[in-house]
Amino acid sequence: MTTVEVRRAAPPLTARRSPAGPVLAALWAGAAAVVALWWADTGSVVGTAGWLTGAGRIAGLLCGYACAVLVGLMARVPLLERRIGSDRVARWHAMAGRYTVCLLVAHIALILTGYAAQDRASLWHEAVTVVLDYPDMLKATAGTLILFAVGITSARAVRRRTSHEFWYYVHLLTYAAVFLAFFHQLTLGNEFNGKPVATAAWYVLYGGVAALVLWYRILAPVRLNRRHQLRVDSVAKEAPGVYSVVVRGRHLDELGARPGQFFRWRFLGEGLGWTSTPYSLSAPPRPDLMRITVKALGDHSAAVALLRPGTRVWAEGPYGAMTADRATSHHSLLIAAGVGITPLRALFETLPGEVTLLYRARSAEDLALGGELEAIARWRGAQVRYALNGPRGERPAITADSLRATFPGLAGHDVFICGPHGFAQDVYRALRAAGVPDRRIHHESFEL
Repeated sequence: MTTVEVRRAAPPLTARRSPAGPVLAALWAGAAAVVALWWADTGSVVGTAGWLTGAGRIAGLLCGYACAVLVGLMARVPLLERRIGSDRVARWHAMAGRYTVCLLVAHIALILTGYAAQDRASLWHEAVTVVLDYPDMLKATAGTLILFAVGITSARAVRRRTSHEFWYYVHLLTYAAVFLAFFHQLTLGNEFNGKPVATAAWYVLYGGVAALVLWYRILAPVRLNRRHQLRVDSVAKEAPGVYSVVVRGRHLDELGARPGQFFRWRFLGEGLGWTSTPYSLSAPPRPDLMRITVKALGDHSAAVALLRPGTRVWAEGPYGAMTADRATSHHSLLIAAGVGITPLRALFETLPGEVTLLYRARSAEDLALGGELEAIARWRGAQVRYALNGPRGERPAITADSLRATFPGLAGHDVFICGPHGFAQDVYRALRAAGVPDRRIHHESFEL
């Protein structure tokens, strides 16, 4: 795949307003509307049992709403994934998950305590009565246990000790948990009994979220892959442990993929078909070809090197917001480390204006795509700078002072960062200390 060629001039830079603010405002408005359901249905609260039960009802309503938000954030809606950024949406999803579990615990504890105080019974007796005698509570209990399991496996300490595949498939059980817990909300919730408007609104909320998941997680990927018929075209070694995979397909220009974006790839061969992994495009896409560059960091990425031409590929995307649309000036600095060079290599070729690339690697032989970077630099009159380890392995420091000295006028640059999480955080802090405003620093991370 020839990756360096003369292209049409890039469109002028335009700053686009992120929809993050309006989306968050809408989510908070939804939470306020949910609390208003309880307020409208509650005349007065009397006694300890009444206050406990009322607090439990509020927690339950908010937990039900949070479940819908949780699933909606898993739907990979393009507006969120491409404009706000997949990493931010993933952080919202993780935060929504923590809120959901906390609200669920509060709902259970408060409701059972309130019922026990009202019936003058023990907590254990009340819990057994509620689970066995109340309608739809057995299903809700099963859904609760599943949500707790998902929450436990999502904790950082557990995720570090389990495979991505295990975490992924346990995480998918969230759909089953939400489905099982849905029915008791309507049958037992005072806010919905005999209130068709509130009941219809709850069905619309959950039905809308289910439609998003059905369309963007199932139907759209099926349509994409049936339409474009993706297959591995070739695999090439770029550096030790780093390989480029060229994928061939039909009408790929219809995907609207942009340099800096990524797809979730599932290679239907070599035992890789069970795993979907995000890899960025390492070259601008063409009407018939796309390319990714992968470093062998785990079982899946290591097996990519063994892919054979003709292997079927299942892809979902494009995703990601680290594109030229983020830039607000005609001066850009790209800072990459290791295989983080992949999306920045595509941006290096296509970003308009004056562009400089700083590439951090251990040694010269670890510079993946180095020949292409030099060719692009010559073609567009850009600069490539390298930050390599010294002869004794000492790492060059990327500090606020060194950045200011190396890149005059840095505060007026847009800076795109891609690399390991720790590296990206260090560079971000150095850039902020160097006077680069936060709105000009662009980074997406998949480590959550």
